[in-house]
Amino acid sequence: MRTSPMGAMLRGAAAGAVGILAMDLLWYSRHRREGGEGSFIDWEFSAGTSGWDEAGVPAKIGQRAANALTIQLPDSAAGLTNDVVHWSTGVQWGALYGLSVRSAASANVLSGATLGIVACSTSYVVLPLVKLYKPIWEYDTKTLAKDYSAHLLFGTVTSVAFRAFRRCR
Repeated sequence: MRTSPMGAMLRGAAAGAVGILAMDLLWYSRHRREGGEGSFIDWEFSAGTSGWDEAGVPAKIGQRAANALTIQLPDSAAGLTNDVVHWSTGVQWGALYGLSVRSAASANVLSGATLGIVACSTSYVVLPLVKLYKPIWEYDTKTLAKDYSAHLLFGTVTSVAFRAFRRCR
């Protein structure tokens, strides 16, 4: 049974949040294996980020958006901006996913994996254009494998959550 577009987008947005959490748990586990410290909560919410120079790409996108609106964000907003842009991106990908599949029967591992690949590939197309990433061919295989595998997890978990939320109706 197909749901309304709005219902599918809302369910997809919630599923995207679950997918982002799964992806971030993977990134955090890699961070710890590579010698990183701190709790998941501190890592997840950019604790200790004190300025734009050390902030992640999502923060820099948010800063540019604010600047375009002639809003000057203070250095202390870098961490929060990183979190807001990162999470809203995952939620928006989830909403688009929900709209594209609409029925739980269409939401499957293959469509979820496709979501992950498209989300990751979009970053490697768009972000070099705004000078926040290098062109994809300048990254080594290990970096790309880590990024694409994390996004595959995001997409797959998003699709599973989307189906699970359908059963909760």
